[in-house]
Amino acid sequence: MPRRPSRDLLVDVLLVGVAVVWGASFMAAKSLTLETGVPSAVALRFLVAAVALGVICAVRKERMPRGRGLAAAVLLGFSQAAIIGLETWGVHLTSATNAGLLISLALVLTPVLESLAARSWLPRSYFVAAVAAVVGVALLVSDGGLRMPTAGDALVVAAAVVRAFHVTASARLTRDRGDSTLAVVLVQLIVCAGTAWLVAGAELPAAVARLDGSGWANVLFLGLMCSVFAFVVQLWAVRHTSATRASILMGTEPVWALLVGVLLAGESVGAFGLLGAALIVAASYAGQAIERRHRQRALRPPVVALNSSNSQA
Repeated sequence: MPRRPSRDLLVDVLLVGVAVVWGASFMAAKSLTLETGVPSAVALRFLVAAVALGVICAVRKERMPRGRGLAAAVLLGFSQAAIIGLETWGVHLTSATNAGLLISLALVLTPVLESLAARSWLPRSYFVAAVAAVVGVALLVSDGGLRMPTAGDALVVAAAVVRAFHVTASARLTRDRGDSTLAVVLVQLIVCAGTAWLVAGAELPAAVARLDGSGWANVLFLGLMCSVFAFVVQLWAVRHTSATRASILMGTEPVWALLVGVLLAGESVGAFGLLGAALIVAASYAGQAIERRHRQRALRPPVVALNSSNSQA
């Protein structure tokens, strides 16, 4: 059955929404870690997210996954915890601009992994678009001046690698299953919250006591928007599109991070930054179109071969 254009548009809009809130998360996470420390910041984020989604699932009477579905959700929970943990430590130790550049490496890694998993290699034009997007990110962040890689940069690179595996695995493990998207994400958040709580340990109560109004605002934003909203949309979207398409749309995240910095932190953007932002958006849409055409051709029945067979018969 062909996919409806209206649903394609909804998927695209929601994935861009995820990119927007994740772009804003860099500043929120950096501010929160300065107030609470990294382990406590991650733990608070996931505890708030797990409680909020738990209430929603209880009201909706969502059925929790079982068997293989539960195992897949737990596995994805550990990979999601690794992504956020590595990314938060990285942002804490490096600049938000460097983090925005390096996390976009998932944009290039995801189609490679998905192609290997599906044994259906994407056309070269897609990789040209993906590389162009990364070049755009480099132009975007170079306005502020890049420096030599640090330990924080290495952690963000690791987060990008894990994110590529996570997006690809989410599509492979959850597609064509009847498990509730909300319930699967709830299991992931519980795993993330439990893991982060164990890492934070005795520091967590003291961190909570130090939080002021802005700190709680950051916790709620990271927990509700960057976790519940973003994770639910990401998992729902990859069930209705490809991991590659999801990745390239969410790859606009650095553009939104820049906009948040300009509007809320008073950062300035020069000509190279504007050029990079335009290149990222253009490459994202071009890559999306290339990937969609490739997927549609792969699903199209071999009409010529069928007609030849019928004529011979």
